[in-house]
Amino acid sequence: MDQTLQFVIPALMGVESTVAWELKKLGLSNVRAENGRVLCQGGPADIPRMNLNLRCGARVLLSLGTFRAQTFEELFQGVLSVPWEDYIPREGRFPVKGYSISSTLHSVPACQSIVKKALCTRLGRAYGLETLPETGTLYQVQFSILKDSATVLLDTSGDSLYKRGYRARNMGAPLRETLAAALVLLSRYKGREPFCDPFCGSGTIPIEAALIAKNRAPGLNRSFAAQRWGWVPSRLWMEAADEAEAREFHGAYDIWGGDIDPAAVELSRHNAELAGVGDVVRFEAADAARFRREEPRGRVVTNPPYGERLLEKREAEELYRAFGRAARGLPPGWEVDVLSSHTEFERAFGRQADKKRKLYNGMIKCDLFLYGR
Repeated sequence: MDQTLQFVIPALMGVESTVAWELKKLGLSNVRAENGRVLCQGGPADIPRMNLNLRCGARVLLSLGTFRAQTFEELFQGVLSVPWEDYIPREGRFPVKGYSISSTLHSVPACQSIVKKALCTRLGRAYGLETLPETGTLYQVQFSILKDSATVLLDTSGDSLYKRGYRARNMGAPLRETLAAALVLLSRYKGREPFCDPFCGSGTIPIEAALIAKNRAPGLNRSFAAQRWGWVPSRLWMEAADEAEAREFHGAYDIWGGDIDPAAVELSRHNAELAGVGDVVRFEAADAARFRREEPRGRVVTNPPYGERLLEKREAEELYRAFGRAARGLPPGWEVDVLSSHTEFERAFGRQADKKRKLYNGMIKCDLFLYGR
């Protein structure tokens, strides 16, 4: 299968441009960022390359068709026109899920039923069967209907790409690995100066920083749905893994994570070992209010408790106030990036941010406060 394939990479709101940068760096063509997703073109070999290497994208979806669908008949015919037999074998399982936004066809269960019916009709004709067995490999079908424009896709990733395989559990409110990686990339950290997270929790930000410093592909320790698809040869996965491993760096890095909770520190060390960076990151039980570094330059990237789930807002403000005093004691070459949803963060921290960037931590609307830019 040598034809050009169309891909859709869902992304957290606010990090679409970072995902687009990643895709261009991987050599994908016609990269275009939109709200909540990035579009691009590539070939079958790019399916393993994207799944293994993307740090900030949510998953890799293969787009198989886009068409107008204001009626159930138009939806049925549009799905029926896709050559599904080129992708889904006779025994393949093909469950359907999707969403509809601002469209005439607003009932998702009804649309789901029509898409499934069209798929069964097309594949039944292709394989000469009235009933398809659906006992084999999973081919998760997705559909999206946005302003009466329908798109049908196959999910090549399986579990979302934030599931790197190194975090079995987390401390309190979790920060997804994809967002943690985006924070590190937005800080412009490249492994040259000290990197610190004084509120490390389960260690996600320092671990992602270590993976970035080492240029280690984040997907090397997990599997993907498309690894079991016959039309994506296994040699492409092996070649992509070899390519990724050959690009790794093997230097010395100063990456530190601190947390006031000793249990969080132990969990962070465990997660770092699972991620293969236990020899790169140092974790310590430490109070962020007493955070100090003497080096002339460095980066702080951190996600302190917001007050919604882990602390009351007043307690959160006291924490920000104490950390703000500590941050102001750092040498002038340090840059500090703080992710928070607290509307009064800057007042509590004691300083207006030099820059701000809107991001979402799950469904929580946040700002990334940038100091030292």
